[in-house]
Amino acid sequence: MEDHDSATADAAPIPLQPDPAVQETTFAADTAADLVLLEHEAIPENGSGPSRTTASYGAIASLTSLKPHTPSPSRALAPDLLRGLLMLLMALDHNALALHTWPHGTAYNTSELDSVPVTAWNRPIAYVIRTITHFCAPGFTFLLGMGVVYFGRSRTSERLNWGVGRMIRHFFLRAAVLVLVSEAMGFVASEGKAWFFNIVLVALAVDYLVAGLMWLAVRGVERRVAGGLLKVLPEDEGDEARRPLLRRGLSEGEGGRVEGVAPDRAIIRAADVSWHALNVALLGTAGVTIWWNVWLSPTGGHCGIDPVPILPDSVWVRFWFYGLEGPHVISGFPPMAWLSFAVLGLLYGRIILARSWSAPAITAGNALAGAAFSSIFVLTRLLRFGNLSEGCLQAPEHIGHIGNPYLASPASFFYITKYPPDVAFWAFTMAGNFFLLALFSAIPPRIASKAFHVLLVFGTSALFFYVVHIFMLFGSAVVVIAWLGHNMDSKDPWTGEPSYGVDQLWAYFGNWALCLATLYPLCRWYGAFKKTREPDSIWRFF
Repeated sequence: MEDHDSATADAAPIPLQPDPAVQETTFAADTAADLVLLEHEAIPENGSGPSRTTASYGAIASLTSLKPHTPSPSRALAPDLLRGLLMLLMALDHNALALHTWPHGTAYNTSELDSVPVTAWNRPIAYVIRTITHFCAPGFTFLLGMGVVYFGRSRTSERLNWGVGRMIRHFFLRAAVLVLVSEAMGFVASEGKAWFFNIVLVALAVDYLVAGLMWLAVRGVERRVAGGLLKVLPEDEGDEARRPLLRRGLSEGEGGRVEGVAPDRAIIRAADVSWHALNVALLGTAGVTIWWNVWLSPTGGHCGIDPVPILPDSVWVRFWFYGLEGPHVISGFPPMAWLSFAVLGLLYGRIILARSWSAPAITAGNALAGAAFSSIFVLTRLLRFGNLSEGCLQAPEHIGHIGNPYLASPASFFYITKYPPDVAFWAFTMAGNFFLLALFSAIPPRIASKAFHVLLVFGTSALFFYVVHIFMLFGSAVVVIAWLGHNMDSKDPWTGEPSYGVDQLWAYFGNWALCLATLYPLCRWYGAFKKTREPDSIWRFF
């Protein structure tokens, strides 16, 4: 990737987005005004630019005041566009649930569960839609982790200067709000029968809290590691290319050095090594936290094998890694099973805010990341690792098939396990999200903000959209089913009883479009309402 030589001085301004004020759900103006260069931004070779007041280890932290760091418009716009698109896809998936249009999964007989046999595929259009909507939950969790970095860098800037305690309180508060919203929705939807309800928001709440605490920890460790490296890294000839920066009033000692004051380039080098080391640690954490879904599987992801009794007896312990379902408990998204996506978001946010990447560099980087994840996905199919569906493909095309079952048909190749997500699901969905980011970042901001204005409206009011669209879709489904419904050849995912629903595609897409058309002005109104609230108002969480 290459940098801008000058931040975005020549960049054309883009039209105002729906809510350019400080908020929790957008990557736009909240950070554009406050963010500054990260510690490892290189100093110009000619030594130009404002000098710092100290060159001791404290300079590692004060490097952030070297010059303003203004995110490129495409970088700020693309994540919101992606989130807006994911909201539309999510509504498409939930619409099928509300209308009982088809079974909720790519397989006809199972909803992508760990070690459950697949005997038949869903109808083709259902398979395609469900596969595409798999991007949603990983994308939301990834953007959540990325948002932690944006939010944290903004709030800890010199202008706002939030301390660690205040940051921690915020992370706990926002997580609590998400949990309470989820439980309130579950109570209403179940008519008071659900005591615990987690169909994604609770997992997002926990992962947001963990990602926030991880960001604070990484930030502190990075500085301490850099300080330690200043004492042990061997000197480089380039360190003498410039004289050390001295505090005013200090005199140079023998050899042009002052005790306890490191040369400018040595500081940069130590900070750079520390930054890279912490990024490698985050990447390793992302790998471990997706692989443990396979390691903790009672059957190791294999059908036809008796489960090993490793599931803990405590419901509280099982909640973190396994789905739960009972008369009063619905939890399909164990938080720790989805943590990897948030960790990847943290890593991506650190990289994207590291310096003023050019729009072509961001586009190329996103495309390369998409290609890397695509390669991992293909390898999970060809080498048969990281899957929670080994021996589970038992559809008609697999009868008598010799060899790799994932190569028996396109449906077999793209079948992935979501509950919990396996490595194949992780690689496939992250590839899709990175390719979408590459697409949105490649579009000139002025064009994107106009052509995809609807996505920006939805993407910057995400939680509000989520809450309203659930009740809107399931409410309108009552009317549509009463009008066009008939007995379906499937079971209701909630009750297990024969399903009564609507499978006419015109009604399915019509109900979805009507919901979005109604939500658009509501989300615009809510965006305007948020502008009138204080930056730390709880209403901005929606």
